[in-house]
Amino acid sequence: MHELPVTKGILAAAVEAAEQNGARRIIAIDLVIGNLASIVDDSVQFYFDMLSKNTLAEGAKLNFKRESGTARCWDCGHQFDAGIPLIRECPACNSARLHVSGGREFYVESIEVDDENSSS
Repeated sequence: MHELPVTKGILAAAVEAAEQNGARRIIAIDLVIGNLASIVDDSVQFYFDMLSKNTLAEGAKLNFKRESGTARCWDCGHQFDAGIPLIRECPACNSARLHVSGGREFYVESIEVDDENSSS
């Protein structure tokens, strides 16, 4: 359910940027989502399709790029990808002393628009 307010924010930011740059419509929005962000792509797409009706973004394509988190063991230094479900022990030494970084990103990487000077 938290995808609804997040999707509203994406749409608002994209429409505002498009309007400020004289775009006629938004063609695509590239999103970066960390694997630990608990964001479901299909839910974002569903809400986006619903919310974007009658806006510059209606019909725009959402492109999802997933980024992994990284876990590092404090005891042996082993580094590995962290995803859901989050591994609670180092696969190399079974230590529970892990530091997880990244994987929580969620941002608009780019917006493709059809500008008012375009002939298409």
